[in-house]
Amino acid sequence: MIQTIQQYLQFPFVRYALIVGTLIALCSSLLGVTLVLKRFSFIGDGLSHVAFGAMAIAGILRLSNDMLFVMPVTVLCAVLLLRTGKNAKVKGDAAVAMISVGALAIGYLLLNLFSTSSNLSGDVCSTLFGSTSILTLTKAEVWLCAGLSIVVVILFVLFYNKIFAVTFDEDFSRAVGTRVEAYNLLIAVVIAVIIVLAMNLVGSLLISALIIFPALSAMRLFKSFRGVTVCSAVLSVSCALAGMLISIVGGTPVGSTIVAVDIAVFFAFVCVEKFKK
Repeated sequence: MIQTIQQYLQFPFVRYALIVGTLIALCSSLLGVTLVLKRFSFIGDGLSHVAFGAMAIAGILRLSNDMLFVMPVTVLCAVLLLRTGKNAKVKGDAAVAMISVGALAIGYLLLNLFSTSSNLSGDVCSTLFGSTSILTLTKAEVWLCAGLSIVVVILFVLFYNKIFAVTFDEDFSRAVGTRVEAYNLLIAVVIAVIIVLAMNLVGSLLISALIIFPALSAMRLFKSFRGVTVCSAVLSVSCALAGMLISIVGGTPVGSTIVAVDIAVFFAFVCVEKFKK
């Protein structure tokens, strides 16, 4: 098996996939802890469905680089979702469900009405659950992903203390002069960027798992915010690498394999937590 992996690693497209997958997993884990603690985990699910709808429109318009359309639309919806979630008439979970289901339904409807693809079911399935497109990345796409990932990590490190404060006590943060709305907006926008980057890796329906499972696993053993964040990052990157290598060698779907590894690690950590007690 090791020899097989070494043979695959000789191909540039495999190395590109591993680099991009690692970066996406790292970025997802950093803000996954914040989303879980703020009980807003399914913002990732909602925005991923928005990205699916935007990708459907980009495909109909035959845009050569759909990310130039999908990224702004997803970021805009992240802002709208944050604003709508604060509305007294439409609470956060209802806003996520409304946008999520609406975008998914409209995207699929548009694909059926206007798509000229001869394999519509295959296109939809690969978009929802991930596809082998992670193995067809160009060097330019890898550099773009690397650049955006570096920006995400830098933003998280620079505003770590503010994100920590906003995560645990918005009222106190607001009382001491912290611009809570601005930092919530920053979190939403960064999550939107991560989701667009992760579309090719795990698909729009599985992105939430990439964000949530490493954080939940880390919380089984660590109690401090920093400890959970560091452990979550290590687990996320490790599971992504393991999942991609298993997928490449075994020929299994990339996104589903990564999520399966995340689930296995989560249950392993649950067992360790019970054993410690």
